[in-house]
Amino acid sequence: MKSLPFVLLAILLTGTLHAKSKPTAPKTQTAADLAEGIAPALVKITQIGREGTDGIGSGFIVSDDGLIATNLHVIGEARRLQVEMLNGKTHEVVTIHATDAHRDLALLKINAKGLKPLSLGDSAKVRQGESVVAMGAPEGLGFSIVQGVLSATREIDGNDMLQVAIPIEKGNSGGPLLDMKGKVLGLLTLKHIKTENLGFAMPVNALKELIEKPNPVPMSRWLTIGVLNPKLWKIHLGSQWTQHAGVVRAQLPGNGFGGRALCLSAQKVPEGSFEVAATVKLDDESGAAGLAFCSDGADKHYGFYPSGGKLRLTRFDGPDVYSWSILADVPSEAYKPGEWNALRVRVEPGKITCFVNGKKAIETEDTGLRNGLVGLCKFRNTTADFRAFRLGTDLSEKPVEPELATRFRNELEAHLTATSTRPETLEKLLDHPAAARRIIAEQRKQLEDEASKLRELDRELHRRAITKEILAEIKKPEPQINLLRCTLLLSRHDNTELDVSSYLNDFNLMITDLKDDPQIKKDTLSAVQRLNRYLFEENGFHGSRGDYQSRSNSYVNEVLDDREGLPITLSVLYIELAARLGVQGVFGVPLPGKFMVGYRDGPEGELKLVDVFENGKELTVEQAALQLTDSGEFEEESLTPATKRDILLRMLRNLLGTTFDETRSIRDSLPYLDLVLAIDPKAAAERLTRAQLRQRLGEKAAAREDVSWLIENFPDDGPPELIQQLDRWMQSLREE
Repeated sequence: MKSLPFVLLAILLTGTLHAKSKPTAPKTQTAADLAEGIAPALVKITQIGREGTDGIGSGFIVSDDGLIATNLHVIGEARRLQVEMLNGKTHEVVTIHATDAHRDLALLKINAKGLKPLSLGDSAKVRQGESVVAMGAPEGLGFSIVQGVLSATREIDGNDMLQVAIPIEKGNSGGPLLDMKGKVLGLLTLKHIKTENLGFAMPVNALKELIEKPNPVPMSRWLTIGVLNPKLWKIHLGSQWTQHAGVVRAQLPGNGFGGRALCLSAQKVPEGSFEVAATVKLDDESGAAGLAFCSDGADKHYGFYPSGGKLRLTRFDGPDVYSWSILADVPSEAYKPGEWNALRVRVEPGKITCFVNGKKAIETEDTGLRNGLVGLCKFRNTTADFRAFRLGTDLSEKPVEPELATRFRNELEAHLTATSTRPETLEKLLDHPAAARRIIAEQRKQLEDEASKLRELDRELHRRAITKEILAEIKKPEPQINLLRCTLLLSRHDNTELDVSSYLNDFNLMITDLKDDPQIKKDTLSAVQRLNRYLFEENGFHGSRGDYQSRSNSYVNEVLDDREGLPITLSVLYIELAARLGVQGVFGVPLPGKFMVGYRDGPEGELKLVDVFENGKELTVEQAALQLTDSGEFEEESLTPATKRDILLRMLRNLLGTTFDETRSIRDSLPYLDLVLAIDPKAAAERLTRAQLRQRLGEKAAAREDVSWLIENFPDDGPPELIQQLDRWMQSLREE
């Protein structure tokens, strides 16, 4: 429950925000009355791209000095935004005032005064069956109003949503859902996929959190988010190309015929034979997207891509359809529609060979084009995602050495048959028709069990490989440990598809932004002030407003993506930036209940604290102690700079806490316990917990190992009754 001072502060902030304008009258009104009174607060939001309008959505005014509420998906990324009022007047968005990716919310700031905002209601008090109205600009047309009822409150993707019996059209997203007194209850956000007359809205109380705790990003900075580095890529024929977490995305048709668009790499192509590869996924198989090669940088090039469920190799000798030759258009069993597919092309002086998922699909002796650039291509209206783009002389997957392959197969066979034997072969089963289906079912069950064991073995192999990498990193001298890489490996421990290198590259771009900044070079105090502005004012990093316990807040890759995290994950970015920029005297401070950044302006300078969770608020040690302790004082160890190993352990323990809070399965907790004990074998509390979990899973031998360690390392001055309990526990494990 919120403390009284916090509630009063929230009321004062909300009151300040809306005090300058009169709210809509509280009496119940008709839909017509509402439309007349509320329409001046509605806005149309347009994404402005290179070629004009890229998207349209709705929003509404929430403050008289220019704050506009909408959905995050309405504003997209790296696009100018224009807000149009009811009277047709337009304003450029100057700041993305706040965003929340998890809840799909955004606040925009325009330079305007004297606007008429809507009054925000309390979505916690809505009643099922209550009459509501939805307002917006469907399909970018004039403002409209639709009346309906509140059907229910449902959880969707971890969010409590308001379900409404109202048709939500394209372009209505971001518009307000109001009660019959004109108070905003939510923001329209999505339409039910099965029923046209059913939609959902994000509760307005979530919007209030953004108003109270913004994370502003100036438009000058917003326009660089997700933009491809022009030193690495050249865009030809338009479309909308962005990059996020190592994935290049192409949206909107290009300007060439058939919606053709190219994204060409600046990498130098090897002379003679070469290969180019990428993994691609289409959201619509009627479109096309894949590899471009032997390009003149303009309209001449080859293309190899899936199209209509088949694989196509084409040659473009100019800008129009008359210069287009389809060299091959073939089906392939290796292609997986709707999934990620690995494309690879080998170009030789007299031959072109195309592969999908390692299988040869097309081979031709066409020599119409050679040399030139390589890259990506896209056609028609599909949205295409690309990752793992590569260029080299030989990109084929190399076979495992025969001796090693034989050893691995033997090990896998032993793993699969450790607890069961294979039945007779299927052919023998079919000699007995009456029993065939029963035996086949048994065989299928066994194969499914074997597949399950292999998946588990694969997960365990991945986790152990990640653990090995982390241990190798933290064994280095403290200044040489790459903490950011360690924390990204920690994220990859759970997400096997995570591309660590792409996030390290994104972080390097942040370094590039600041490395020549005179404030960074001046002194520690000046550098800290610059880092605060860069992270919290210019780039919008902020503390988690929603589900604090979500594991996403502990994954540094998601913190970089969403610019939202925990005190410790935000601190990792801060201290790693400082270290890479050569800023002296900045370190992590492991305060009880809240990790912070500490700094000293000189070896003998006073310790100052930066609360990264609160937008870089600077505190004295005394101020922080009053906030975080009952005594108003910290133990000395709480003010000692945290080692990188200690930071990793604290992050791991946060993840452990989320598994227990989410009542996840026991097996979800074990990998974190294993990793904690690999990093810190003396962590007795985690070893005790692991022994208990192993026993519950029936892994008696493993549990005995942990209990044995606890007995052997029991302190000489420890309570005698506790060692007796451990002895009895060990005895029970031997008897089971």
